[in-house]
Amino acid sequence: MATPGDPARAGVALAEARVARGNIYLAREICDRVLAGIESVALVRRDAAVSIVPLQRGSAGGLLLKVRNARGDRVIHAQEFLRSNGFVDDAVDRVVAARWDPQSASLVLTDLARAPRG
Repeated sequence: MATPGDPARAGVALAEARVARGNIYLAREICDRVLAGIESVALVRRDAAVSIVPLQRGSAGGLLLKVRNARGDRVIHAQEFLRSNGFVDDAVDRVVAARWDPQSASLVLTDLARAPRG
């Protein structure tokens, strides 16, 4: 299994992920490429982006990277994180950019919708 800092994955530009109903949906291809063997992740807000940081087996905490369907697509239930960090978590299905960032060893999602400040 490749490690998150594997140079083979450095600078990988990935097409997209989806965000809807407080969930982050990742295609199997993305997970196979940069999150292979990972079962839990941490979410970190980076200004207007979110980093999905892979956690090693046996580490405490994190969110589960759940298998969503027989195809192997994954989902992260992130409603609380999105809401508390000012991102929209409504039922609208939004496509966001996703790329592997070797500096932070994380999958970075950009173009997430921000909640209006009240």
